[in-house]
Amino acid sequence: MKTIVKLGLTYVVIIALLFSCKKADNSSYGESADMKVSADSTAVSSSAAVVDKNSKQKFIRTADIKFKVKNVVKSTYAIENATQKFGGYVTYTNLQSNIHDQIKTKISQDSTLETTKYTVENNITIRVPNTQLDTVIKTIAKQIDFLDFRVIKADDVSLKLLSNQLSQKRSATNEKRVENAIDAKGKKLNDVIEAENTLANQKEANDNRTIDNLSLKDQINFSTITLQLYQNETIRQETMASEKNSNAYKPNLGLQILDSLKNGWYILETIFVFLINLWPFILLGSLGFFLYKKHGKK
Repeated sequence: MKTIVKLGLTYVVIIALLFSCKKADNSSYGESADMKVSADSTAVSSSAAVVDKNSKQKFIRTADIKFKVKNVVKSTYAIENATQKFGGYVTYTNLQSNIHDQIKTKISQDSTLETTKYTVENNITIRVPNTQLDTVIKTIAKQIDFLDFRVIKADDVSLKLLSNQLSQKRSATNEKRVENAIDAKGKKLNDVIEAENTLANQKEANDNRTIDNLSLKDQINFSTITLQLYQNETIRQETMASEKNSNAYKPNLGLQILDSLKNGWYILETIFVFLINLWPFILLGSLGFFLYKKHGKK
């Protein structure tokens, strides 16, 4: 009796240990899945997107992200709404479906099942205020089901801006000196023309640097984000009417026989009319044959 009790207790302990191990494995799996989702949704964030308001450096920040989503269309709308919410705008979007395979299966005399395998993808380019770049990226991360890659850049253009500004100052000084030289009396016409050309070239160079600075400031104030969205392959099935064979539109045998008799009669009528048109030749031939028979024998 004691042996039976001991065996029973042993079995109970073993079952309890197995149940505990299974529960721990399930808990570990759940934690790993949560970690994966968390990694996909936060990996796109980066300190490169953080802006220090007190910094004297000027950065052009860009982000390039490719990821899979549950539904490309819904994620596109969510991203566009978030962009508008944080003061940005969409500069490019190309939403399209790529068909990989299309199969038509005849399921009845009048119906065909069309099976289409396709994927939906969208390439989006948006621009957002540089102070909102990190916020927008974190908002976009909520749409990520699987992250392929993300590249975030911060290019310092402070020296480039300073170089353009100094060049503009030098150009402005030279322009004044050339203008004074042109206004001076006693200069020859050739010298004036050469000075005018030099002044025009300097002004054009100065304008180009001004435009370059404006472009740099625009890129500094508004960061550019390039997104590539895609989803799993989708299968779409649609039942449609089958295309009938041309033989299905042929008349039955009785109608074909009737049409043949009509066509034969029309041909006979045509031949008869043709012969009537030849009556002069027939008359001359008959007369010639009669004369030949009458005088030929003599």
